[in-house]
Amino acid sequence: MGLRGSPPAGRGARPPARKAAGGVAPVLTTPGKTRVAARAPQQSWKMPGRRAFGGLTLPLLPVSLGVLLGLAPRASPLDNGLLRTPPMGWEPWGRFKCNTDCGKDPENCISEHLIKAMADRLAADGWKKLGYEYVTLDDCWAAGKRDAHGRLQADPQRFPSGMKALADYVHSKGLKFGIYSDLGNATCAGYPGTTLETVEMDANTFAEWEVDMLKLDGCFSDSSFKAIGYPKMSRALNQTGRPIALSCSWPAYEGGLPPKVNYTLLGQICNFWRNYADIEDTWDSLFHIIEWYGDHQDILQPASGPGRWNDPDMLIISDLGLSQEQSKVQAALWAVLAAPFFISCNLRNISEEAKDTLQNPLLIYISQDPRGVQGRLLARKQNFEVWKRPLADGQYAVAVLNNRTDGPPRSFATTPSLLGISGCRAGYRLYDVLGKLSMGAYALNDTISAKVMPTGVLLLFLNPLC
Repeated sequence: MGLRGSPPAGRGARPPARKAAGGVAPVLTTPGKTRVAARAPQQSWKMPGRRAFGGLTLPLLPVSLGVLLGLAPRASPLDNGLLRTPPMGWEPWGRFKCNTDCGKDPENCISEHLIKAMADRLAADGWKKLGYEYVTLDDCWAAGKRDAHGRLQADPQRFPSGMKALADYVHSKGLKFGIYSDLGNATCAGYPGTTLETVEMDANTFAEWEVDMLKLDGCFSDSSFKAIGYPKMSRALNQTGRPIALSCSWPAYEGGLPPKVNYTLLGQICNFWRNYADIEDTWDSLFHIIEWYGDHQDILQPASGPGRWNDPDMLIISDLGLSQEQSKVQAALWAVLAAPFFISCNLRNISEEAKDTLQNPLLIYISQDPRGVQGRLLARKQNFEVWKRPLADGQYAVAVLNNRTDGPPRSFATTPSLLGISGCRAGYRLYDVLGKLSMGAYALNDTISAKVMPTGVLLLFLNPLC
C-alpha cells in the first residue's frame, strides 16, 4: 500500500521499445541436436539433486524449505540475521484493500477474523511447509487515534482481542506475524502514522506485541523526514532485542534510483524495500514493473542479496485482473528476480491453477536459492525477453517472456551456450518448471525450442550434468 499520488517519474506511460540488452539474441536457429519442449517425453518429474532435495518426486513436498536447503543463519547488513532468502507469506492489500465495513462484509473486512482465516489456510493447505510463513497486515488495522499513553492501538471493533493476542494466534500456527505502519504524520489511508518522536515507542510496542516483521510506508512525509526516520526505526527495532524484519518503502518515494536513493545505505538498515509504484491487478502494471527492473538492473542487482532484497511488490495471482498465463509470468519473473513472495489473494477460494503455480516446489526452490543473486535481463528481441538467474551449485533459471498481447503462441529457440551457460561441458538437464516437464539432457550447443503464449512465459531450470 502507499505511493498513491507519488509514483516515480514516467509511471503513467508504457515504456518505449528498447534495444536488446547484453548482446544475446533470444530467438536463434543453430545447428545441432534439437529438442522441442512441447514434444519432449512426459517423464516422472523429479526435483533436481542439489543439496538435500535429491530425488524428491512430485507431489511430495519438503517439511521446511529453509531446513532442507541448509540455510545457516549469518549476520546480515542489518545485523538482525533475518531473511537470508526472500521472505514468503500472505498480505491483504491487493485483494482486500482498506475494507473496514465489517457490518456489511464481515468475511472480507480488515479484521482479526480475516487474519486468523488466512493463517488457518496457510497452515492447513500446504503453504507453510513450502515456506510461506509470514501473515502480515497492511494499512487500516489501527484505531483512529493513539491511546491515552500515546501508543498505537488496534481498532477495537475489528480487532477486539488486540494485536498481542492476534500475534499469539498466528504463532500458534507455526507462522510469523507482520504489521504495517507509516513514517509520516498519517498512514496512506489516514490512520495514525509513526513520527520521528514516536519511532522508539512504536518499535517497543511492536516488540511487546511480538511482531516479526514491520512494513514501514512513507506517505505524508518529505525526503528529509524519511532520511532521518528510516535509519532511526532500524536502530530502534534492533534495540528492542526482538528480531523484527524491516520492509522500507523509502526508495519508492524517491523515484527508486540514485542519486536520491542510496542502495548501500538501504542494505544496512532494511531487509527489503519497495522501489517502484504499487502493483495493480492488470497486465499493464505488471509489465511496467518488469520493464523497469530490466532497464535499471545495473543499479538494482548489486543492491540485492541475502538479508537485503529489492521488492517489486506483492503477488496478485488468482484474483481478478490477470489471466492464468499472466499470473505465471509474475511468478516466474519474481523467482528469477529473487523477489519476496507475498501472496495477496483470498486463500479461502484460490483457484486450483493459481495454487498449483504458487505451490510449485521447483519454482520455490529457484526463489529461495541460497546464493541470493538477482537475475538479469539478457536480451529483448522480437517481443521476447530472456532473463537468467545463476543459482547455487552451477544451476540456472531462465525465463523466456513473450510480451505480445495478441496472436498465437510464438516459437522460441536458443542453446545453453548462447544463453551464456557453459560451466559444465557435459551439458545440462532441463526442466520446464511451470509445465512440470522433464525435458532431458542438452549439450551446450543443442537447440532448446518451445512455443510461448502471448503475455506468457517459459521458465527453465538447468541442472549441470558435471
